[in-house]
Amino acid sequence: MNLGSPIAIGNTAKIYLHNEMIIKVFRDDLPLTEAQYEADKQKIAYSYGLQVPKVLDVTLIAGRQAIIMEYVPGKTIGDILSQNKDQTAYYMNLSIDVQQKIHQIIPDSLEPMREKIRRQIESVNCLDARHKTCLIQKMESITFETKLCHGDFHLFNLLLSNEKVTIIDWVDSSAGDIRADVYRTYLLYSQFSKALADLYVHVYCEKSGIAKDDIFQWAPIIAGARLSETVSSENTKRLLGIINHYCSL
Repeated sequence: MNLGSPIAIGNTAKIYLHNEMIIKVFRDDLPLTEAQYEADKQKIAYSYGLQVPKVLDVTLIAGRQAIIMEYVPGKTIGDILSQNKDQTAYYMNLSIDVQQKIHQIIPDSLEPMREKIRRQIESVNCLDARHKTCLIQKMESITFETKLCHGDFHLFNLLLSNEKVTIIDWVDSSAGDIRADVYRTYLLYSQFSKALADLYVHVYCEKSGIAKDDIFQWAPIIAGARLSETVSSENTKRLLGIINHYCSL
């Protein structure tokens, strides 16, 4: 199958538009369960009635695992905002409304956030055993009502088309504390713009009634989990600084 040139390239896969379908072809060095794992999570999100691309098939293309899903035309809100920065407040409010719809759902069949984060923290080579123990103990001490969390929610994972917002990239979703999900989004934004990150958390707190301190109790834990990801744009020193600030030993 000749897919042509990719329309996007991510950390784990290349994305193609072919015959009015989106085809996500994964790197060949990933576990053989990667495509099915991600597809299952996206199917779960779709089943809750959220605006999510429908998974059509999980298959192999030229020996590589792939997910075939419906094509949703449109641009990411991140791309739209980059050309319309005077509308930052509008698009931030729109995105938070979408995130809060996700956070209203009580999931019944999804990976627990605590298990996912514990696995991530334990895999980090640049953290010593004391810091790992500190982070995991902090996480275990936090009580919360389990809700659906996207795990990688940001403006470039939201497609705007005909006044509808479609949420993509569900591989990091889990059942956990929405305050952790909010801090994760804050952490991603703060990597590029503190002003945007501060606006985001201010508006989310205002809309939800959740205190900023309750969100930021997750700061060292989410920073520790982020260290397990191979993202070239992320600053390891920045993440370690967050961990040391909140988790001094």
